[in-house]
This record gives sequence, C-alpha cells and structure tokens, in this order.
Amino acid sequence: MTTQLNATRQQWLTARLDLLEEEKALTRQSDALALKRQQLPRVRIDKEYRFDTDDGNVSLKDLFGGRSQLLVYHFMFGPDYSAGCPSCSSIADGFNGFFVHLENHDVAFWVVSRARLPKLQAFKQRMDWSFPWASSFGSDFNGDFSVWFSAEQQHQGGIEYNYRRELPAPEPLAGKTVQEWQSPGSEGPVAQIAAMTGTDVATYTRDRPGVSAFELIDGTVYHSYSSYARGLDGLWGMYQWLDRAPKGRNETGIWWRHHDRYGKE
Repeated sequence: MTTQLNATRQQWLTARLDLLEEEKALTRQSDALALKRQQLPRVRIDKEYRFDTDDGNVSLKDLFGGRSQLLVYHFMFGPDYSAGCPSCSSIADGFNGFFVHLENHDVAFWVVSRARLPKLQAFKQRMDWSFPWASSFGSDFNGDFSVWFSAEQQHQGGIEYNYRRELPAPEPLAGKTVQEWQSPGSEGPVAQIAAMTGTDVATYTRDRPGVSAFELIDGTVYHSYSSYARGLDGLWGMYQWLDRAPKGRNETGIWWRHHDRYGKE
C-alpha cells in the first residue's frame, strides 16, 4: 500500500473514519472473545505444586493471597540461564504499573520461572521490578502447563506447545527459530536471544512463554485458560504502541534488549 503524503485534513478524516469502522468491529470481536474465554470450562487442579517466594515455600493456592482469581505469566528463565529472556523481560517491564490494580480487583498476579529463587531475585533487582516472582524449581508446574520441555522431548518430537506438536529438533539448533528447525540453511534470531540469556539455543528453547489463569472456588483451585506464543501479543505493551506509530513495528530482526543494555552493545 502506498501512503499518501500531503493529504488535506478532510482527506485524512475521511480515511480515518473508514479505518475507525474497522477498529470498532475489531473491538467488538475482542469483547466477544473475552466473554468466550470467561465461559471456558474449568479443570480441577489436584496436584500439589510448590513454589519458592520471598515469603517462603508456598502452594498454588497460597499464590491467590485471599483472592478468587490468579493470573500467572510463565517467564522464560531456566535454571541454566544467566539472565531472563529479553522478550519476556520487555513484556515484564510493564508489570510494575498494573499488578497492584489487579490485586485490588480480586485478581492475584504472579510471574513464575524455573530458575532458583536467588537468581530470580538478583535479576529482579537488576531490572528494578517490584511485581511478585516465584520459582517453580523442582516442580512439575512448568511441564504440566506446557512451558517447559525436556531435551528428550525436544529431540524426539514430544513437544506440544501452543496446542500444536512440533517436529523433532535436529542438530545443531544454533541460529534456528522454533519454526525453522526443519528448514536447513535458514538462519533465525533465536541464537541472538539465547546469547542474551547466557545459554545456547537448545537450552533456551526448552523453556517457553505463556500466561495461565486460575480460579479458587470453595477452597479448590481450577485452571480456566492458557495462551502462548502470539497469543501473548496483546500483553506486550511496546508492540501495542508501535502498531499505532507511523512506521508500525518496522522490524528486520531482534532489535530489543534488556532495558539496561541499550547503548551498551
């Protein structure tokens, strides 16, 4: 599409009103989808998951903190990482401002990662974050909610992520995106991101991002919703702003960094 420059204000307004109709239709569709999310059936959680937090070792039920709802962001930070995933980090940069509002609207909010708690605490301090972060190290939580996979699953085609089964990952994985493992000669950005976490592509991609929702009903925890991959796009604040900028996302590769690394590389 060719952008018309030097339009009159009336020409701009006519085009803008046409676009507004499409935006309103998308908003109505988004509202309808939100209602369908709320109407999904619930799955009772009977397994006893444990987490290490700043206040000690707690259960999944404890994460509710007296509220009836719980939202969990599955942050990619495995035990072998030296730093959190830069993509998850850019999403998490927005958490400080809103989690307190959720907590005062009957919704508990937690970030959960597999790395041990001291490593999470150190990175949280580095990033100047204040939202609650729990370690699921030694728990089945990440595996059960499809955000962590073993090396065996990775190499034998046992990964089911974003409700799809992935093909076995050939060696070497360096330079390949998850989607490009089966495309020889295709270089992707994942190696660059993995390097920012201090690990290799295979190790980095065994952890995955996601969001899960839970409800506490009569003392029992139920799972109501999970989303992964591009399903998290709406939670990635910087992209919502870029989508409204004149040049949009305007990307040719991995341009984002941990926010304290801009201008240092």
